[in-house]
Amino acid sequence: MENGVRFAQSAILGRLRNQTFFSLAEANAAISQALDRINDHVMRRLGVSRRQLFESVERAALASLPVEDYEFAEWRLARVSTDYHVEFKTFLYSVPHSLIRQQVDLRATARTIEIFHRGKRVAVHQRRYGGPRHGTDPDHMPSSHRRYAEWTPDRFQRWGASIGPQTEGLVIAILASRPHPEQGFRTCLGVLRLFRDIERNRAEAVSARAVEIGGLNCKSIASLLANHKAARHSTEPTAIVDHANLRGPDYFH
Repeated sequence: MENGVRFAQSAILGRLRNQTFFSLAEANAAISQALDRINDHVMRRLGVSRRQLFESVERAALASLPVEDYEFAEWRLARVSTDYHVEFKTFLYSVPHSLIRQQVDLRATARTIEIFHRGKRVAVHQRRYGGPRHGTDPDHMPSSHRRYAEWTPDRFQRWGASIGPQTEGLVIAILASRPHPEQGFRTCLGVLRLFRDIERNRAEAVSARAVEIGGLNCKSIASLLANHKAARHSTEPTAIVDHANLRGPDYFH
């Protein structure tokens, strides 16, 4: 093959090296003439030209060009994490949760991320270049996670802000303490239930204390509520937290 490249280079570039062209079309026309001269030249050893060999031997064996253009793909080995996602270039893509801790093959193109397990494709995602880090297919979630698919970090944060800055800070801390924000949804829903019918100033005080001591789970927050006797007997005007606009179909289950 290298000999063929060297021959074409000599027969085309060598022949045209002293000519000057003033447009791409003019240069291409000269190259085309030189190429025809190569293909129509009868080779002494074989007694036929390159064009004759192509028409009689090679043309019939040629397959059609692919319908789609070739697309470069990068392959990686990856390990599925405990949140059933794999990482590629700082972004995370879900796979069926049954593959947690399994090794998979990841194929990345400019447009898609495909994930294979033992040669079988188990997930495909549109490649992410910005926005949220996680690309999660609801079908990949365990049933306990799928139940909370309608909830988002922003929704919980808005709920916390509706009570006050301390409760908003508690929600942010809970979500930030988990490797994957969705893993904090269950705790946020538990806090939602605990704060459902209590005074706003008591909820704020308990939230501030929970963040201060790192008590970012329902058990710790429930304990703080039980021990917050001073706020329970406060004589200041109080307001009941309204959660009606946040109740989902599974809210009380």
